[in-house]
Amino acid sequence: MFSYILRRLLAAIPIALGVSMVCFALVYLAPGDPIQTLLPPDADAETVDRLKRLYGLDRPLPIQYLSWLARVAVGDFGRSIATGRPVAEEIRRSLGNTVLLASVSVLIAFSIAFVMGTIAGRRAGSWIDRIVTGIAVLGVSLPNYWLGIVLVIIFAVELMALPASGMAGERFDPTSWEHLQFLVLPVFTLSMIPVGIIARTTRSAVSEVMNQEFIVTLRANGLPEWRVLRHALKNALPPVLAVMGLQFGTLMGGSILVETVFAWPGSGYLLSKAILTRDIPVLQGTILVLALIFVATNLIVDLFQSTLDPRIRRG
Repeated sequence: MFSYILRRLLAAIPIALGVSMVCFALVYLAPGDPIQTLLPPDADAETVDRLKRLYGLDRPLPIQYLSWLARVAVGDFGRSIATGRPVAEEIRRSLGNTVLLASVSVLIAFSIAFVMGTIAGRRAGSWIDRIVTGIAVLGVSLPNYWLGIVLVIIFAVELMALPASGMAGERFDPTSWEHLQFLVLPVFTLSMIPVGIIARTTRSAVSEVMNQEFIVTLRANGLPEWRVLRHALKNALPPVLAVMGLQFGTLMGGSILVETVFAWPGSGYLLSKAILTRDIPVLQGTILVLALIFVATNLIVDLFQSTLDPRIRRG
């Protein structure tokens, strides 16, 4: 087990380096000069050059990358061009809100989808299976930003039952409805796609396991159906957990549209503002942190899978 963990950790290092290179290079592919957003149109060339030297944008890209990587390694992401505040502080404040939103969304999605997929997998081909499959396809097909706008119109504008955007305050209190109500619409919107994906994965895994020979043997030995199902779920769980982990990583990095619709002050909302203002330090830092979270999530899920199914370690 230790050697497997070591192999996976060593394999993650070049992936992380590759991610850092992509994150650094991507922001330079967009047109425009970030310095121009800080200066009036009639700024002279000397002022522009001084600001470029201040932010290190006058050096060759390889030198900028190595300098940036050295600072990032010690937790220094530089300062925001737009606000002048440390990027690490901006990311830290926004990332906690995104973790909260993504965690609640994926837990609710997993709870609902696992039950739906298990029922559909046990009754493959039945009318229940067709209903669950239809709901899953609908969940995957609906654009989450469109669904968010519709929910805002219905529940915030027409019914005035839930807040349309933002948070109740800087510190989230999970015991207060005044705070929890701000989570309802974005969580529902963000969890629709994971519900569809996890339900379909669970349905396929359970259906496949229930048709295997050891299930017939368990039933022939007189085991109650609930114990047979428990054995089936144990064997079906690893691929479902892998998809769940991928969905958490996807929600962490892919919630930008939902956070923008609901003005949720998370990393996606921070990223959208940085894109509009061409705030390169914030863009680089936020994209890198979200990408590394995705890599780390995959690593954790892989290790957890190997604990549940030792055959994976021999692969």
